[in-house]
Amino acid sequence: QVQLVESGGGLVQAGGSLRLSCAASGNIFRIYAMGWYRQAPGKQRELVAQITRGGSTKYVDSVKGRFTISRNSANYTAYLQMNSLKPEDTAVYYCNVEVAGSDYWGQGTQVTVSS
Repeated sequence: QVQLVESGGGLVQAGGSLRLSCAASGNIFRIYAMGWYRQAPGKQRELVAQITRGGSTKYVDSVKGRFTISRNSANYTAYLQMNSLKPEDTAVYYCNVEVAGSDYWGQGTQVTVSS
């Protein structure tokens, strides 16, 4: 079992920045990857960014150059730095970890970008 605690999010004007954090606890030594998904109203949940245990990263095209995912391996915390936010980034953001073929999810945090 892995427990995830998210923080960050909130309301920001277009062009602003936010940072999300996700702290993992429990069976953390088997974590393969940590990432962030988001789901906007009426849309499917999509992968925003992911970082693997080896440090490889991937991003959805719409956030490349604006968002950066990183992690602190010492305490298994992942961060999503979001810059140059746009109204279309508005969504509930969910932390996700992959552990031995299983997925664990955070409770979600709302990010709202006003125009």
